[in-house]
Amino acid sequence: MTPTLTVSDEVRALAPGFTHVAVEAHGLVNGPSTDATSALLDDAGRRLARRLDGRSPHEDPHMAAWREVYTAFGSKPSRTRNSAEALARRALADSGLPRINVLVDLYNAVSVARLIPVGGEDTDHIRGAMRLVRATGDEDFVTVAGGAEVVEHPDAGEVVWCDDEGVTCRRWNWRQGPRTRLTEESVSALFLLESLAPMPVADVESAGAELAGLLEKFSPGARITVHAPE
Repeated sequence: MTPTLTVSDEVRALAPGFTHVAVEAHGLVNGPSTDATSALLDDAGRRLARRLDGRSPHEDPHMAAWREVYTAFGSKPSRTRNSAEALARRALADSGLPRINVLVDLYNAVSVARLIPVGGEDTDHIRGAMRLVRATGDEDFVTVAGGAEVVEHPDAGEVVWCDDEGVTCRRWNWRQGPRTRLTEESVSALFLLESLAPMPVADVESAGAELAGLLEKFSPGARITVHAPE
């Protein structure tokens, strides 16, 4: 069943140029990273280097827009970077991108190559509708620290994704909670590709199509739907 996605008026007012594309997939096959997904990540790093042409990731206009929005809701963008900038920095470092599992590798590759924040949620663990809101500060964010489960709370005014059970991702797309992460047992997923002006909507649509193609390649027979930008 497709989770309902809503973006609050407060978030729309904060970032009028925000657009997201959702890629819904069922019947996926996940597992440990493979030589093929590793090659995709390496290629994504090369595509990123060509795109940046010697610049740092934060100098890209799209990443600069995300930094402005992070600052607007009270986060320091040099300390809590959006997911695409954080991955891009790792891709350009000597150690390169981490290998997580097949599905995460696929969306990380698209995120890095396109400089678009991309997240993947296990829809079997989403509870009710997903909402992008400005937090009150009372919401629960369940994470792990030191090997133990802990409950944190977002800052008041922070932009968060949440469902009926609590926050699923803090600071828009900075840190995902473990409850909805894609694991090697995941078979159904919702991938969110998020963009801000000045990135053209056609670019995030193209990234969504690229991700859908990779999912079809690595999970033949999966049922994949790319939803229109919102």
